[in-house]
Amino acid sequence: MKTELFINGSWSGSELEQIDVMNPGTGEKIGTIPKAGKREAQASVDAAADALSEWKKTSAQERSAYLREVFRLMHEEAEEIAEIMTKENGKALADSKQEVAYAASFLDWFADEAKRIYGRNIPGKHTDHRIEVLKQPIGVVAAITPWNFPAAMITRKLAPALAAGCTFIIKPATATPYTAMKIIELCEKAGIPKGVVNLLTGSASDITQVFMNDSRVKKLSFTGSTEVGKMLIEQSAAQVKKLSLELGGHAPLIVFDDADLDIAVREALRAKFRNGGQSCIAANRLYVQEGIYEEFTKRFSAEVKQMKAGSGMDEENDIGAIIDQDGFDKIKRHVEDAKKQGAEVTAGGKGTDDKGAFFYQPTVLKGATDDMLIMQEETFGPVAPIQSFHSEEEAIELANNTPYGLAAYVFTESMRKGTRAVENLDFGVVGWNDGVPSAAQAPFGGLKESGFGREGGAEGIEDFLETKYVAKNIGN
Repeated sequence: MKTELFINGSWSGSELEQIDVMNPGTGEKIGTIPKAGKREAQASVDAAADALSEWKKTSAQERSAYLREVFRLMHEEAEEIAEIMTKENGKALADSKQEVAYAASFLDWFADEAKRIYGRNIPGKHTDHRIEVLKQPIGVVAAITPWNFPAAMITRKLAPALAAGCTFIIKPATATPYTAMKIIELCEKAGIPKGVVNLLTGSASDITQVFMNDSRVKKLSFTGSTEVGKMLIEQSAAQVKKLSLELGGHAPLIVFDDADLDIAVREALRAKFRNGGQSCIAANRLYVQEGIYEEFTKRFSAEVKQMKAGSGMDEENDIGAIIDQDGFDKIKRHVEDAKKQGAEVTAGGKGTDDKGAFFYQPTVLKGATDDMLIMQEETFGPVAPIQSFHSEEEAIELANNTPYGLAAYVFTESMRKGTRAVENLDFGVVGWNDGVPSAAQAPFGGLKESGFGREGGAEGIEDFLETKYVAKNIGN
């Protein structure tokens, strides 16, 4: 597997300063990657800009065929990609395999969307007048992706960008670069022309500065923290650069007293513990109506006690490693604060951080209250705090009491109650009796401080297109 920069169709960077890549499940060094800076970032922009003129002229069928080939290769090499991901990310191998399939689904979806970029004709102002609406690629696109879903966060940006006729530069998280490199290697194998896809690893500040200052980069797509997202908004103002931002979350999960408990427990487990809770849409706050609070907590805790945390490469483990010391310390701080304020640990509650390997048991906290840190901050770990509520109105108020608006979950068998909840929850993604609502064919994105723009679905390609209209006078 390649472990270098990919710029203008060539792998390079062995002469640069190297950054160590560590396995959070063992504390061992996996390898190194080049530390690219402004010079390499500028070279990638030059390559993408030079390649744009020809790439945007390719037919929809050609672009679709390239994406379909990357999709085929990704499935062919799925086992290898999953193992790479688990070694650098720490997640359970089963989670990695699921992510590879999820990531590939965006290539499949947007291979078809490339052929569904439609303009339209509008009746003119008079009989000799016509109006035509065109959709054209925005241009060079830069993307910055996080460590927690190192494959899917790339393909759901790369696939619509290429489908639209844009060229692409990816800056993956330094903690998880090898998954990205493998995906770009598949793009090379698929025959995508040089300069169309480029990859940088290294100094995030230097690389981003080049992206934001070069007017040829027309769009930046970022998945990460709200704090960094706000900085990018400020930096984009000078050139009015287009942004897509998927930022932080603090997802509520509401279980009403008429919910099917079998479904609610099963889906709440998926919503909370997928990727060890290290997901922006992980259920971070569980609100259960008082009539079923005790029963739900008992059943949920019993299931959590059966889950195992440990090396992601051991397929018997459900929860892999925590990404780093800071992530581990935050989880520990949230649990200790909740216990001091009266929360009862009904499952788990302990972690280990030995020799650079970080693990935390899947944990349930009964008796959570609003003033606990874990109910106010995104934990990013395998801890489920459960708070009771009395009325439908109270549940919605508690759920919406956050500056974030990425994802929420609601469990009820009542069509009326569920419809009211969905319409009143201030979140861009809502799972109704569904703990894993994300899908390539659906528009994913947040409200409020969770960002703007959508990835996936028919909407997912729109952020990579410009709308132009042509007014034609066909008379004498």
